[in-house]
Amino acid sequence: MTDTGAGPDLTPDTAPDPLEPLPLLRRELHTGPLGLSSREAARRLAVHGPNEVRRTARTSVLRELLRQLVHPLALLLWAAAALAFTASITVLGWAIVAVILVNAGFALVQEQQAEKAVETLARFLPAQARVIRDGLVQRVPARELVPGDLIALDEGDRVPADARLTEGGIEADLSTLTGESTPVERLAGPGLEGLSLLQEPNLVFSGTTATEGQAQAIVFATGDHTELGRIAALSQRTRREPSPLEAQVKQVAWLIAAVAVGMGAVFLVTGVAVGLPLTDSLMFAIGLLVANVPEGLLPTITLALAVGVRVLARQGAVVKRLSAVETLGSTNVICTDKTGTLTRNRMSLHATWTPPHPEVSGSEAAELVRAAAQCTTVTRERDGRLHGDPTEIALVEGAAQHAAPLDPADRDARRRACFRFDPRLRRMSVVQDGGPGSLRVIVKGAAEAVLALLAEGEPTEEAQDAADTLAADGMRVLAVAVRELPSDTAAAISQRQVVERDLHLLGLVGLYDPPRPEVAAAVRRCHEAGLTVHIVTGDNGATAAAVARAVGIGTSNLQVIAQSEAIDDHELDHLLRQDGTEIVFARSSPETKLKVADALRAHGQIVAMTGDGVNDAPALHRAHIGVAMGLSGTDVAREASTMVLTDDNFATIVTAIESGRRVYDNVRKFIVYIFAHLTPEVVPFLVFALSAGAVPLPLTVLQILAIDLGTETLPALALGRERAEPGVMSRPPRPSSQSVINKDMLVRSWGWLGTVSAVLVMTAFFYVLWRAGWHPGDPTGPGASLHHAYLTATTATFAGIVTCQVGTAIAARTDHAALRDIGFFSNPLLLAGIAFELAFTAALVYAPPLQNLFGTAALPLDVVLLIAVFPPLVWGTDEIRRWVRRRHHRYS
Repeated sequence: MTDTGAGPDLTPDTAPDPLEPLPLLRRELHTGPLGLSSREAARRLAVHGPNEVRRTARTSVLRELLRQLVHPLALLLWAAAALAFTASITVLGWAIVAVILVNAGFALVQEQQAEKAVETLARFLPAQARVIRDGLVQRVPARELVPGDLIALDEGDRVPADARLTEGGIEADLSTLTGESTPVERLAGPGLEGLSLLQEPNLVFSGTTATEGQAQAIVFATGDHTELGRIAALSQRTRREPSPLEAQVKQVAWLIAAVAVGMGAVFLVTGVAVGLPLTDSLMFAIGLLVANVPEGLLPTITLALAVGVRVLARQGAVVKRLSAVETLGSTNVICTDKTGTLTRNRMSLHATWTPPHPEVSGSEAAELVRAAAQCTTVTRERDGRLHGDPTEIALVEGAAQHAAPLDPADRDARRRACFRFDPRLRRMSVVQDGGPGSLRVIVKGAAEAVLALLAEGEPTEEAQDAADTLAADGMRVLAVAVRELPSDTAAAISQRQVVERDLHLLGLVGLYDPPRPEVAAAVRRCHEAGLTVHIVTGDNGATAAAVARAVGIGTSNLQVIAQSEAIDDHELDHLLRQDGTEIVFARSSPETKLKVADALRAHGQIVAMTGDGVNDAPALHRAHIGVAMGLSGTDVAREASTMVLTDDNFATIVTAIESGRRVYDNVRKFIVYIFAHLTPEVVPFLVFALSAGAVPLPLTVLQILAIDLGTETLPALALGRERAEPGVMSRPPRPSSQSVINKDMLVRSWGWLGTVSAVLVMTAFFYVLWRAGWHPGDPTGPGASLHHAYLTATTATFAGIVTCQVGTAIAARTDHAALRDIGFFSNPLLLAGIAFELAFTAALVYAPPLQNLFGTAALPLDVVLLIAVFPPLVWGTDEIRRWVRRRHHRYS
């Protein structure tokens, strides 16, 4: 009868237990065999809401944009823009504002990735569902399903809600939730104790697919309360944290801002105290602030990371967040799935075992695989491809390789009965025509399930030993046995327990998904680079462990957690603290992957996590680097990840890590390059202030802006495309606590390269003034006899800093190695950048319109020759410093 009375006293938060006895579940849901009435369904829809994955409220776009606009480096750029407008250089001012807005917009786009992942989850729900209401099968929008609805499922249907089977059975593809590519049997019947919901043989879940069979099921959860909705909630609750580079750049930016403002304030007071006019003191403070602000740092980092993204895309890794490139370089733990990433994602017949049977003529192996292929339901499509269970496809293909090809039409024509695979019995059997006047039973299934049905005298113990050996090699082991029946027993073949007994063992088949050939070398490179590799998979522990050993994971110490869902935080922390231990987390759930990622982060590790299914989305979202599969991965995984592998290949992850290390090294190189110019830009103002104005200002604010936003940008970008130094993958990952800017870099940039440059440019400044007869205190302002000499001297300072930049750029190409190790001409972009900055400088020095704007004057030949020797002096002194360091490390 149809339920027409009042609905159950249930709220969305008090759903019934789907595993309770079916009559009790029907009673709780007030659902009869004819389903709900239309009126009752409408009432429940009002209570429970639509059957769809709902999204939490969006964060205000305006608020997110504002947060990006007040980033510390953005604030410094705002200050630089304000100074440019104050100095009436509107073109530079608007250029800086454009840089700020472009960076803020790009960061804003990255923040929307989590919401896109949740939006994609909704697309796993079908548009329509078949439901039994008022006693009739009808199609309704899937979003209108409610708890208590009775739904009909057929082959090819997408399951529209979490439901308990009441009649029939289906083969269900649960890969979107479990990561298992093999369909599983789902049958009406009682539940099994001790299993998780996803493993219960009588439950189906929204977003999964019925690949075979027919069934009816009663809905017990819809919308956000389904397994799919729960995963969506996990994805929304796990916020993406800033990358190490993002956090470190923010810290450095605040440090630079504090130093710049502090120095400006101190020397403003100092200037007034030593008798400078207030206007000159203010100009000095502003110049000091501009000199300390690395205006080009943020756009240079952004563009350098963008170059890394393009390089990785050509190598098969599509990175969706620029900062992920740097994070890859600091990764020290990879948590990888097994199927499709370490392996080829293609099951094949790998081994056979047959007991000695002298009475059997011909090849026992051929007979074994022929019988196994007969006990399948695989079909052949019009284009010749096989369709069906991957395990059975492997058996049919294996039979062809053993000269025993299978014709599915002939197989079905000879078949008299078929007992489908039963997950409780873990076996399948068929009855087909045998010889004249006989029938043949073929049984295949798990070794222990089939061996228990053998006739007396069969080699059970030998077969079990062989099965254990094959399983230890990572193979899925199936036993195949037969029985001959006289044709007059045809009436009894409808009873499974009659035919599946007193069997004769043909042998065992081992099915294997082989590792990708390039993975072993990639794992070796990981170990050489100091990376740890864990396997986190929904597969069987023995199979995953065998694959791990085959590719070199856990060679020194491999731990296998057979049921990783059961591991608690204390045990997990203990395992992860063991040095040199690599772990296989088998039978993982979405929470397990998320728990592993959180634990590793809590231990200070930088984590890359691979995944392909809906179940992987929260962990991909939580890991520092979420790596989704481009070929086999779901849309949800790709949206939640920060990197997508277009070839699903583990080796590509290692290539990406190497590229990330190179990009990080290059970021440090151009930071050294940019910071090295702060000293020669600040020293002129210090000389001006400490001399109480007796020495005129050797450099103007406009010339500093021309350097910071004009001449230094292209060489800095070229350094971002520098080749990796030798041994980049032979060193351990840098500690997560290591800043992108450390003491050695500051000593090298400010203390060595900067000091050498400052001495050289001040030499050029005083050379021009003294040659013109200047003495300290002589007037150099407009109208004074020394004014042109002063303009020439400041121009020499400006041009000297630019030529010192050339030497710094060449020196910064390597951190430890000699320049000859990488080749002087190996970075043509840097040579082009140097040519541009020299041409740009020449234009500012010799073009009359730019002379008037920037306060420059044409340089005489002797001054040009003087500053022309600055590049080899700057690079040469740093080359000597690196040579001394290499010798010291060699002998220390």
